[in-house]
Amino acid sequence: MVRSRSYLVGVALVTMATLMWSSAGLFMRSLDLDLATIQVWRALFGALSLFLIILGEHGRRAPQAIASIGRIGFLVAVPLSAVSMLAFVVALKLTTVANVMIVYATVPFLAAGVAFVWVRERPERRVVIASCIALAGVVVMAGGAAKGEDIAGSFASFVMTATFAVLVVMARRYRGMPMAPINAVGGLLCAAMAWPFAGVQGLPNLHDLVILAAFGSITTGLAYLLFLTGSRRMPSSEAGLIALLDVILGPTWVWLAFGERPSLLALVGGALVLGALVWYLARGLFAAPVGGRQAAQDGGL
Repeated sequence: MVRSRSYLVGVALVTMATLMWSSAGLFMRSLDLDLATIQVWRALFGALSLFLIILGEHGRRAPQAIASIGRIGFLVAVPLSAVSMLAFVVALKLTTVANVMIVYATVPFLAAGVAFVWVRERPERRVVIASCIALAGVVVMAGGAAKGEDIAGSFASFVMTATFAVLVVMARRYRGMPMAPINAVGGLLCAAMAWPFAGVQGLPNLHDLVILAAFGSITTGLAYLLFLTGSRRMPSSEAGLIALLDVILGPTWVWLAFGERPSLLALVGGALVLGALVWYLARGLFAAPVGGRQAAQDGGL
């Protein structure tokens, strides 16, 4: 089957975005700073990169784009985005990258549960079965938590995943809700929430600032832009499958660079979650028309 050039460009862009997302653990392990300081600067640089994207897309109308967040966006979506960002960094600090990625991979299933409770969107049998398998995988992974930090980190991963799942449902429920401005303002709120607890070590040195700038701008702004642009050129089910590489690559990078090996139970749990996701997305992959333009509206962390 011959694929169009636009489709191939989309695959390349989505793959690049996924590679960038998977580098979060590398950035985190490269920093020897207190948690609050990392939160502040990572969020600030991430917000700045998103504001630059908004400015490039809307030009002089950028303030109107931010204002279009609306009351629900400012009161609900922006705080949820900030909490999700906070929990993501906390999780990476406290537990292994593998554990964080395993929990995060359950976003589609948590979103299905939120949609059922909130908008009475009944999930298909396929979603229910895959959700049960994924839940079993998370339980297996959590059962291998040997330290209190692992348990706390897994809980932070769940908070991050649950808040992001609510944002996914909100993006579907309120189609006009702009996710880039919401995540940009959420980044500022995240930095403000962490600011009072930072500063013990003073201003990070130049080396750490460069890492923090890359951490925020690459895993938040640039990855978001590439994924959004690429996913518009291909079926969303295929983009979702490519994005699953994040769950595999994230732990792989820190294992190769820092020797952080996932436990056997984490590997088993991860296999269950990934298997459930691939099985769930496979039908959409084969059913989706080639060249379909189903844009992904969900921003990254």
